[in-house]
Amino acid sequence: MTFSICSICLIILGCSGPRPILYPNDHLQQVGPDQAEQDIEECELLAEDYVPEHTASTVAGNTAVGAGAGGAVGAVSGAIRGGAGIGAAIGAATGATVGLMRGLFQASQPTPAHKAFVNRCLSERGYDSIGWE
Repeated sequence: MTFSICSICLIILGCSGPRPILYPNDHLQQVGPDQAEQDIEECELLAEDYVPEHTASTVAGNTAVGAGAGGAVGAVSGAIRGGAGIGAAIGAATGATVGLMRGLFQASQPTPAHKAFVNRCLSERGYDSIGWE
C-alpha cells in the first residue's frame, strides 16, 4: 500500500513541469502551434545538454536535512515521553521521507538557468516567451 502511494506521487511529480508560454506574435501565428511545440521540445533538449542540473545532490541534500531535523525533533519529543531513541528513529524516518519528497518536487522544476537557456533559444527562433507555467 505504501509503495503504491509513493509510486503514484513519483509519477505525478515526474510528469509535472512548467513549460514556456509563448506570446502570439507574427512568427508563432506563421508557424503554428505544432511547429512551436516542436521548437520548445528542441530547446528543452538543448538546455538539458548545456545547462548543468544538480538534481541528485538537491534530492540527497533535502533528504539528509529532513532526516537530521526529524531526528532532532523526534529525540526531543521522545525524551519528553521517556523514549528518546525511538522518537529519534521515527522522527528521522519521517523527516527523511518529507525531505526526499521535497527534493524530488524541486528536482522536477527547471532551474533559472534552464529557463533562461530555453527562453533565449526560443527567442533566437523568433518566439517571445512571456513566462512559464
